[in-house]
Amino acid sequence: MAQPLALVLDVPEPTGDGDLEPSPYEESEVHDSFHQLIQEQSLRVAEEGLELLPLVPGRGHQTLPRPEGAQVHSSATLRILASMPSRTIGRSRGAIISQYYNRTVRLRHRSSRPLLGSVARSARPSLRQYDLELDHTVLEEDEKRSLLVKELQGLPMAQRDHMVRNMPLSLGEKRWLREKSWSPKGNRRDQQGRGRAISCCRRLRYACILALHSLGLMLLSGLYAARPWRYALKQIGGQFGSSVLSYFLFLKTLLAFNALMLLPLLAFLVGVQAAFPPDPSGPVPAFSGLELLTGGGSFTHTVMYYGYYSNTTLSQPCGSPRESGQCSPRLGSLPYDMPLAYLFTVGAAFFITCITLVYSMSHSFGESYRVGSTKGIHALTVFCTWDYKVTQKRASRVQQDSICTQLKELLAEWQLRERPQSACGQLWQVAMLGLGWLLCLGATVGCAVAVLTFSEVMIQRPTAGGQGVELLALPLVVSVLNLGASYLFRGLATLERHESPVLEVYMAICRSLILKMAVLGVLGYHWLARRVAKLQAPCWEDFVGQELYRFLVVDFIFMLLDSLFGELVWRLISEKKLKRRQKPEFDIARNVLDLIYGQTLTWLGVLFSPLLPAVQILRLLLMFYVKKASLMANCQAPRRPWLASHMSTVFLTLLCFPSFLGAAVFLCYAVWQVKPSSTCGPFRTLNTMYEAGTVWVHRLERAGSGASWLPWLHHVLVENTFFLFLVSALLLAVIYLNIQVVKGQRKVIRLLKEQIRNEGEDKVFLINRLHSVYEEGERSRPGRTQEEPCNPSHHDPTRRDLDLRSPQDPAVE
Repeated sequence: MAQPLALVLDVPEPTGDGDLEPSPYEESEVHDSFHQLIQEQSLRVAEEGLELLPLVPGRGHQTLPRPEGAQVHSSATLRILASMPSRTIGRSRGAIISQYYNRTVRLRHRSSRPLLGSVARSARPSLRQYDLELDHTVLEEDEKRSLLVKELQGLPMAQRDHMVRNMPLSLGEKRWLREKSWSPKGNRRDQQGRGRAISCCRRLRYACILALHSLGLMLLSGLYAARPWRYALKQIGGQFGSSVLSYFLFLKTLLAFNALMLLPLLAFLVGVQAAFPPDPSGPVPAFSGLELLTGGGSFTHTVMYYGYYSNTTLSQPCGSPRESGQCSPRLGSLPYDMPLAYLFTVGAAFFITCITLVYSMSHSFGESYRVGSTKGIHALTVFCTWDYKVTQKRASRVQQDSICTQLKELLAEWQLRERPQSACGQLWQVAMLGLGWLLCLGATVGCAVAVLTFSEVMIQRPTAGGQGVELLALPLVVSVLNLGASYLFRGLATLERHESPVLEVYMAICRSLILKMAVLGVLGYHWLARRVAKLQAPCWEDFVGQELYRFLVVDFIFMLLDSLFGELVWRLISEKKLKRRQKPEFDIARNVLDLIYGQTLTWLGVLFSPLLPAVQILRLLLMFYVKKASLMANCQAPRRPWLASHMSTVFLTLLCFPSFLGAAVFLCYAVWQVKPSSTCGPFRTLNTMYEAGTVWVHRLERAGSGASWLPWLHHVLVENTFFLFLVSALLLAVIYLNIQVVKGQRKVIRLLKEQIRNEGEDKVFLINRLHSVYEEGERSRPGRTQEEPCNPSHHDPTRRDLDLRSPQDPAVE
């Protein structure tokens, strides 16, 4: 049992008028040490287990035990330390209650009750006129509580709950305030309402509302549980680290980009044409199953490809021989210009994707490069990372693995910075790096030449009806070259023996990116230059769309084969034949470049196949599950853990500039320069796809002056190249300014850290200097003896002493 609270203040007895207020010097004598500041919070001290015990006669002044090696400062030094802002104990509950009482009064606009301005203090209360009995303070605090409860009762329920929730009080006090502030009128109304009988209609309405609410909650929980990354991302990050996790986060980002691009295409292009289908120009072949690989056959006569879309305004009947075969009298009166909708919908989808991509890249750059340093976060990771809200064993295990992997990555990065490298080792690494780059560039040139030669062979060799398996020859050759070159680059990286795993991944990404961009450049020339000249009569846009579909399908098949033979078979051979417990590592560079390659193919084919983003979404979802299963079963964590703090930013940058920019140039060339097919598609009667906007503008000019501002807007925004250059310059300026702002923030943070460190050293120096000056002054005083202890609060018979100790202190017994 704790002893009753005994409070004895060490205050000098006044010699003059007792009504006079103590002087500042006399009050400073009360604050003779930092330990005595706990007197001001005596109630809180009693709650925390500390007791104010009376002094035992003959024991003299006793202080709290000090840690070993701690420096004992003088009375003046302790007074200065006690007055520092960092030594302030905090705000009392009375001040908090007074502040919120004043706030509620201001909210209710009542001027009849006075404000408790004299009670609200921002820091610890003063000891002037400090009463030895605590009853007055307790009564004053209870009065302030009652006033606050009365004011809370006058507020609306939502505002009252919000204010109580934001009060810096304990949960028990918040619960007490919420219970006491509940209005008695509301309670009586509730009791009266409970006594009345509820009608059947009201019961039915309540039942319907509850059923709809439960159904909505079930749908939300189902959508949350259907996400493929709901639990997998935490598990992957905990077991394999942030480097492997960055691949799956990038895949998730690509899913969002494709969904964002697919929405306007479905709403304004595919959905409208599916609602008003054109008359078939010929017999539709039956579905054979081979279309899933080749993309031809019955898929050609659907909204999947460019040639299915009509070139008419859907509100006009067939009246022109130029539009024969593509107009239907069933279209009704919907004024919808399909060529214009096709051009502007694809352009708007690309513009939205561009804005989203630039914003994501700048945001990721700011998040990953704002601080850019891992110094000093090891202790933060150890002591502050655990989430105490986790209660399930499975979730706690995942969090434990995540913290362990994060510590490994931090320590590996610190060891890498501390590890020196000799001059001979650096020279050898530079020589191997140069040789590796020569071999990589030679392999890239060889692959590009091979693709160009094989594409010429495919052009000279006609296909039987254009629906055979031989159409898969070019995608197969390209996928084999990409896979073989990626393994060659991986072997060269092993020979180079990079000290930093981050540098090794960046090198592999750069080499694979150069290879894939070179191959895609050759394919773009093959599709828009030679195929257009070869296919004059057929619909070359459909052929390009089918070719891009085949590339996506074959690339996905090779990904499955690589996961099966490159990871599963190698794990079985290593475990069964070689008797090793060593699994292959997850190749981040090759898998990320496969994602960028597939997304580039999707952007290249949007103009010729509006549903290609839907195919890419399905491909990414299947790839997520396949890669996750293969990673968990066949791969191990990186042998050299490393912190992937900037990988997401690098991936988005590569996706933006080489990939999206190249696809935008490809499509702009197709829209502005290439002549469309004359037998299919919405632009069959035009010289270029771009002329659809010009024809629409001329039609508006002939319609009258009511829409004269639309041609002017089209001329300023579309035909004038200044607007395009202005938008491009603004995007580049935003990126540049964001980079400079982040650099400035990093510099300011570094300077502030250095200033904090210098100020800490200054404080130590000033305290030591002050202590030495005070000791010199004490020695120089006449009448002082060396035997007299320099105690900040030595025993004085004219004073009453305060002894502050814990009841567990052995000195008490």
